[in-house]
Amino acid sequence: MDQSEHETCIFCKIAHQQISAKMVYEDDQIVAFPDLKPVAPVHLLVIPKKHIARLSDVMDADQVIIGRMLAVATALAKEQGIPDFRTVINCGPGAGQTVFHLHLHLLGGRPFHWPPG
Repeated sequence: MDQSEHETCIFCKIAHQQISAKMVYEDDQIVAFPDLKPVAPVHLLVIPKKHIARLSDVMDADQVIIGRMLAVATALAKEQGIPDFRTVINCGPGAGQTVFHLHLHLLGGRPFHWPPG
């Protein structure tokens, strides 16, 4: 990633508190906040502070961050009182990714059907 991508990435700005968001979780690697366009009663975004554009860009050294994101999502689901929930990571525009900073959607509070989309 070049410096200009980092400077223009909305999720980088949120993660580094250059843009305010209602943080529901933060540690040294991860932040979580409500999605601005929720599709469920609970719709949180869990993102790494490190800029990784998409899931397919995760390198071996970054693999731990995926597990950390899932652990945070699980803890947040419990905290939000949603025993049944869905996690989604879109990878690429054809899959619905619109912000190119790795993020996990935590969705809950209503029934979900299969297949999605």
